[in-house]
Amino acid sequence: MSLEIERKFLVKNDAFKKVSFQQKIIKQGYLNSDKNRTVRIRISDHQGFITVKGVSNASGATRFEWEKEIDVTEATEMLSLCETTIIDKNRFMVESGKHIFEIDEFYGDNQGLIIAEIELNSENETFEKPTWLGEEVTGNAKYYNSYLSKFPFSTWR
Repeated sequence: MSLEIERKFLVKNDAFKKVSFQQKIIKQGYLNSDKNRTVRIRISDHQGFITVKGVSNASGATRFEWEKEIDVTEATEMLSLCETTIIDKNRFMVESGKHIFEIDEFYGDNQGLIIAEIELNSENETFEKPTWLGEEVTGNAKYYNSYLSKFPFSTWR
C-alpha cells in the first residue's frame, strides 16, 4: 500500500481544456463506499482497475491507496455489482509548473461538476495555481467520488 497525498479544487471555467495534453473517458462504481475503506472499480479508456482506499487523515489530503490493473471485461462485469450510481466523467491532464492536475468533468447525474486534483509529495508542498482553479474542497466529503455515487451533484440543488 502507498500513501496518496492529494488536494482537490472546484474549477471556475473550462480554460483548462485548451492546455490539456491528454484526455481519458472514465466510468467507475463502488463495491464499498464506507468512508473507512472504499473499494472502487474503474474503466479508464480501455483499462480496468480495482482500487482500495483507506480513511483520510484530519486534513483530508492523505490516505492509504492500493490499485491493481484488472481485465477490462472483468471490470465491466464488476460494475454491475456496484452501488447505486455509476460515475461517468472525462479526465483532462494539465501541466502546471512541475505538477500535473487531473481535472474531472462529470456527466450523467453529476453533470455540471468539475473538480481538479493534484497529487503532492507532502501536504505542505507548494504548487502553481492556474487561473481556472477555484475554491479548495480538500477534505470535504461531498466532493469524494464515493459520495457522489450515492448523492449525485444533480440532487444538491
